[in-house]
Amino acid sequence: MSKEKNIHVKLGELASTAISGNDISSSVLYVSALAIFWAGQYAWVTLSIVAVVLFFFRKIYGEVVGALPLNGGAYNALLNTTSKRMASLAAALTLLSYMATAVISASEGMHYLANILHFLHHPTPFPINYIFPTYVEIATVGLLSIFATLVINGISESAKVAIGIFLFHLFSLVLLTTAIVIYLTHHGLEVFDANQSYMPQGGNLTRAIFLGFAASMLGISGFESSANFVEEQKHGVFPKTLKNMWIVVSVFNPLMAILAITIFPISEIYTDVANNSSTLLSDMANISAGGWLKFIITIDAVLVLSGAVLTSFVGVSGLLERMTLDRILPQGLLKKNSKGTSYRIILMFLILSVSVLIITKGNVLLLAGVYTISFLSVMGLFVIGNILLKLKRKKLPRPERAPWFGLIIAMIGVGVALFGNIIMPPKVVEHVNHITGEVTKETLPSNLSLFLPYFFVAMGFIVIMLNRIVILRSVLKMIKRTNKYVIDTINDIISQEFVFFTKGDHLSNLNKVMMYIRDNEHTRKIKIVTVIKKGEKSHKKLATDIEFLDREYPDIHIDYVEIEDTFGPELIQKLSKKWDIPVNFMFIGSPGDRFPYRIEELGGVRLIM
Repeated sequence: MSKEKNIHVKLGELASTAISGNDISSSVLYVSALAIFWAGQYAWVTLSIVAVVLFFFRKIYGEVVGALPLNGGAYNALLNTTSKRMASLAAALTLLSYMATAVISASEGMHYLANILHFLHHPTPFPINYIFPTYVEIATVGLLSIFATLVINGISESAKVAIGIFLFHLFSLVLLTTAIVIYLTHHGLEVFDANQSYMPQGGNLTRAIFLGFAASMLGISGFESSANFVEEQKHGVFPKTLKNMWIVVSVFNPLMAILAITIFPISEIYTDVANNSSTLLSDMANISAGGWLKFIITIDAVLVLSGAVLTSFVGVSGLLERMTLDRILPQGLLKKNSKGTSYRIILMFLILSVSVLIITKGNVLLLAGVYTISFLSVMGLFVIGNILLKLKRKKLPRPERAPWFGLIIAMIGVGVALFGNIIMPPKVVEHVNHITGEVTKETLPSNLSLFLPYFFVAMGFIVIMLNRIVILRSVLKMIKRTNKYVIDTINDIISQEFVFFTKGDHLSNLNKVMMYIRDNEHTRKIKIVTVIKKGEKSHKKLATDIEFLDREYPDIHIDYVEIEDTFGPELIQKLSKKWDIPVNFMFIGSPGDRFPYRIEELGGVRLIM
């Protein structure tokens, strides 16, 4: 029975495509509008160019993962062709990409849901509003938690949910396309014809195509996900997932851009994007068929964006588990539950995602730069990994090979998109308070300025883990030095000797002196001094008592000194210089009426009893 439970069920073509496809296919909800925002009526051109670039990435991923069929994607490719440090760069970027995808997708999904459940737009009560301004953020945390739980329960259960979402999404897109075609047969192409005279932003067609392409490359985010859980797929399934994802993106993304400008004037789409509206497809549904189709597209948006969250959890699980096996991350993360899932990795990623949501206070647009630059960088690093694989691992068998001209086209495509997103002008967006109707404007920082803080934090952690032996040795050296300093300081303190002048006190009084020294002074040495005049006999009993005290207080060394002299200020100063003991470390008992000196005349000697 136990053996049956441990059989690892691998995913087939549909399940694998659905898990990774939900992420990349969810881009249709926003990428068409973004492409139109920058490229106008030429958006379908930029999206088609992206499809061409993605075609060559199919071969690139097919060769690398076919040769190295292990989880980790770009991290795995660079780990086997360069150094662990270079591979960790890809890992950090992939992690940031997944983190941004999970948070943005979950938040956008709940914003779509809020168009149906309007109470989600309401502000939360005090003091929760300091963390989550509206119920949308609470719902986002709930969605993240649901999918974290689903992945913890096993990838097979996750796949069933992903398949349902993916098929419903494809059905919704086909239904929307059909509805728009029927709509156009009755209303004609007047809007489409009018849009052909629209002048793209800035009046420069080359710039419009350039920025439109840079924005359109967001549509392939998620293509790298399948490579991060390839070990969970049946043999031969991985290249099929790449083909299926490419078909979905190549068909629906340009198609939706064309259909959008047959229904809406480009100026309206431009305004909606500027106002931070990502409801283009649901608006298209409402125009073409009415509220019932808008409802279906809205539900589809909620589901497929939720599917993208699932993709993030599955992908990051495969990546971080591989990194942990390579001892980049703490080994404790590998602990598995009864389902064979590294649940600590999932919980860590959930905590990270929720913390980012709290830091941004639900304004996940601040993650856009992290999302964009991270995944484009990962794609670029994958190309580099393929090049190095060709050069350094020529004899390694692989099921297919990417042509060199394909590598060049893919690298140029990613480079242009990355450069375009870095220099892309900051976007001014409007936020509408759904309760009061108040509109506020916000200028978002540049993508690069949003990306760098998150990148440095992620890389900082990984650099620490990679160099933890060196760091721990340095800490150990520092501790040893500090320890030696502390010990030397303690020894300096306790080596300070004290003096007690006695006239031959009873043992009980001397014991009180010792108790005072033990409880109040930092020392392990004391001189008990008695001063006798010339001709006086020595105090034999005192010497015996001190021997007894020396045995009773083993931690304090007692030195008995008998001096033939006259007790007074001169003797005190003389002994202080001779023994190098400050006067304030010398004690006497309380003097009687016949004591010839006032206390202040003794130069600072302290009374101990």
